[in-house]
Amino acid sequence: MLPEVGITGLIVILIVALLVFGPKRLPEIGRSLGKGMREFKDSISGSHDEKAELPSRSGDESPPSSTQ
Repeated sequence: MLPEVGITGLIVILIVALLVFGPKRLPEIGRSLGKGMREFKDSISGSHDEKAELPSRSGDESPPSSTQ
């Protein structure tokens, strides 16, 4: 089993991350991690409307024809 991480463990992890990635990259990494978690949660819950992401088709384009 995984050991419990307390406050001191979190502080050590944050200090190591700061030393490895630097102060300029750390906010960018946190932002991308949060965005990825949000997208994952939306895909699991199904609350995200997929039709809103599709680009709207203009009226002068004809649908692709199927040739078989």
